[in-house]
Amino acid sequence: MSEIIPITVARGDGIGPEIMDAVLFVLNEAGAGLEYDHIEIGESVYRRGVPSGIDTSAWDSLRRTQVILKAPITTPQGGGFKSLNVTLRTALGLFANVRPCVSYHPYIKTRHHNMDVVIVRENEEDLYTGIEHRQTDDVVQSIKLISRPGSERIIRYAFEYARINHRRKVTAFVKDNIMKLTDGLFHRVFDEVAAEYPEIQSDHLIVDIGAARLADTPENFDVIVTLNLYGDIISDIAAQIAGSVGLAGSSNIGDHCAMFEAIHGSAPTIAGQGIANPSGLLAAAIMMLVHLGKGDVATVVHNAWLRTLEDGTHTADIFSRGISRQRVTTMAFAEAVVARLGERPQNLEPVGYAKAPRTVGSGVTIAPFKPAHKDLVGVDVFVHWRGGSPEAFHRLIEPLTGERLVLDMISNRGTKVWPGGHDETYCTDHWRVRFLGRGGEIQGNLVTHRDIIDLLERFQQAGIDFIEVMNLCNFDGKAGFSAAQGQ
Repeated sequence: MSEIIPITVARGDGIGPEIMDAVLFVLNEAGAGLEYDHIEIGESVYRRGVPSGIDTSAWDSLRRTQVILKAPITTPQGGGFKSLNVTLRTALGLFANVRPCVSYHPYIKTRHHNMDVVIVRENEEDLYTGIEHRQTDDVVQSIKLISRPGSERIIRYAFEYARINHRRKVTAFVKDNIMKLTDGLFHRVFDEVAAEYPEIQSDHLIVDIGAARLADTPENFDVIVTLNLYGDIISDIAAQIAGSVGLAGSSNIGDHCAMFEAIHGSAPTIAGQGIANPSGLLAAAIMMLVHLGKGDVATVVHNAWLRTLEDGTHTADIFSRGISRQRVTTMAFAEAVVARLGERPQNLEPVGYAKAPRTVGSGVTIAPFKPAHKDLVGVDVFVHWRGGSPEAFHRLIEPLTGERLVLDMISNRGTKVWPGGHDETYCTDHWRVRFLGRGGEIQGNLVTHRDIIDLLERFQQAGIDFIEVMNLCNFDGKAGFSAAQGQ
């Protein structure tokens, strides 16, 4: 008798309960050997006044089982509630989001008959940290955080995934022609890690052309590793062009816990109608079985699902005249999969998963890294001011130059407006003022925190509303800050 393993189950919002019931029915009929600890998260918890969407008892369950199968949840848009999906991923350290996107031609309509792409998405950093501020009447900001350890861990995971699963190539998607420090760091680390895997091809693309090529010729890609926001977008693109977002599942892997979910949302407009496709969540459950060391059960379920697709038993989202034979409800689809347990697909490639010991965590290590020598060389002061032109703002700021810090540049929304700005540049009430240590090219620690405090005191005495202060540093003699547009 196979080991009984406890897992946490969240039935979710919208179509979540319907597709979860269908998936658990399949798992039970397949003899998966799972014990379910049901928790309530999401919309109903938000409504109880819990802003995180998850309460203490649910956290306790997650820590106890270390595995959660989660149906889609609804995150309120535009309000003060944070995304529970992001909270779960970051709080539990689920750094790797793995999203396979496969076409099932000719049984699922697609223009891309030979597509088999895996998106490996960084899951904890980037703009998804959700650090945002309204700084002026006109301007809000969102802070993009990229770390060397976070980049190395996800990139190394992608190469290890490729090695274990006999994949031929890993491609990085970045935007380091614009974000030279953040995406530039990710690109540099990618090149460093790729050199350790000479048997695996590696390349990189700017994310915009990469996404275009993925949509046009996905068969040219194998494993794609990328940052959080890009990964979220391109994995939906990849899933849709493969056949349907409703077919794709994903795993979220950390050192201590793992979460498995469909990539689609809660679709409240069709909730309760019994027409949702449970395939995405079922695909996630199959990934979960493999993670838990139940590869034999995963093989049976996956092959039965493939045979169901071959037989043309389809839910409404993938039903296509001339291809599909029977349009079925959510639960009827699950029953069709159960009826085919033990069967293998006739034309699609059957799968076979090894029955491995249960593992929690990725086993990915981070190489030691020598810290750089850091010198404080200046400061950017961000100002809320609605007084007029760049020339008028310069006249306001110029007297604040002191003995140690000299006005170097003024920008508005990242574009240089002094010295030598352009009359055509549109300016809002959000200004950046850059001061550097006196003496031009800065070498050594010529600026102190006291110098910056003295400068800010002059701002305060002049009645200028500074809203953010960012120290400017050199690392091993190289500037650790970007130039303005036009500088």
